[in-house]
Amino acid sequence: MAMATYLVEEVVADYAEAHLTRREAIRRLGLLGVGTLGASALLAACGGDDHGESSPPRAQASTSTTGPGAIPPPAALVRFGGPNGELQGAWAPADQPKGSVLVIHENRGLTDHIRTIPPRFAAAGFSALAIDLLSEEGGTAALGGDAQAMGALAQAPMERLVADLRAGIDELERREERRKVAVIGFCFGGGLTWQLLAAGEPRIAAAAPFYGPAPANPDFSGSRAAVLAVYGELDTRVNATRDAARAALERDGLPYEIRVFPGANHAFFNDTGPNFDAVAAAEAFRAVLAWFGRYLA
Repeated sequence: MAMATYLVEEVVADYAEAHLTRREAIRRLGLLGVGTLGASALLAACGGDDHGESSPPRAQASTSTTGPGAIPPPAALVRFGGPNGELQGAWAPADQPKGSVLVIHENRGLTDHIRTIPPRFAAAGFSALAIDLLSEEGGTAALGGDAQAMGALAQAPMERLVADLRAGIDELERREERRKVAVIGFCFGGGLTWQLLAAGEPRIAAAAPFYGPAPANPDFSGSRAAVLAVYGELDTRVNATRDAARAALERDGLPYEIRVFPGANHAFFNDTGPNFDAVAAAEAFRAVLAWFGRYLA
């Protein structure tokens, strides 16, 4: 699945699930390059009304935990060199690291939610860096909102995104010498995790794409990563790419496991989002820690 198509489908799905008003959905689709007539047609295909003109209530952050202990505060921002200038990220070092983890954010950029994920890994013994793929635009916080972040990510060439991710691995290796590297990504970031594997990045020992769309006709023959692919049972849109990913992993000989969490939907790990599933999120995080512990040792 092309990432631009995926981002458009994300907006349409949010509208269909009443997370966005029609006006806001059309605005976001416009930022993704979809004209008003085309956007109206896409939303009309969802059926139902326009969900009103006031914004739907935002989900409140959950006090449930998706990792060991209470959810930590967001990690502090750091800066490091990239192929096109300075990159930003959120860094959390483990006291006695068993390995390091590159965290790839959703289509809203490096949000406070994503910034809590490196400390969760650090508490479990893995130093982690969440990269801001909007660094070239001044950083996620400079863009002023989810819609602007999504629009900017849609305009970023895949070559640039993959190059920035490689720079993130460079930074992990600089900070944690002689430690194996894992990659985890969520939604858009899950799709980029697949893209990084398809790019043949040899330094990835383990990967955990969370409900990320696999590329069309994926080829992972250049990768040596052990892959734990995570899906929600109700996420039919992304699940449509699962069989292609499985076939490629099998054909190319990568160690892999595919976990489908019953009753869970897209973005079930995000504890600030409307689809958060505390039970599935906690179980998925435990599975990731065990997987990384096995392949980063």
